[in-house]
Amino acid sequence: MNLEIITPDKKLFEGQVKSAVFPGAEGSFGVLNNHAPMIATLKAGNIELIAENNTPQHFAVKGGVVEVFKNKVIVLAE
Repeated sequence: MNLEIITPDKKLFEGQVKSAVFPGAEGSFGVLNNHAPMIATLKAGNIELIAENNTPQHFAVKGGVVEVFKNKVIVLAE
């Protein structure tokens, strides 16, 4: 699935990932390929993802919103 992490200043990440775990306002949650469509708010924490080449990456965020739709995940983060 394609993941984009965008902040007001710049795009932190764009690429294909196998999985991603987000610090949701109601608790952390993971997203895999073919996930059901959803929109969720994020609290301060780390976005953890596994890239297509199995490389783990982490991005610290202060909050934001994530949208999942048709194997495209867009994160608008602070």
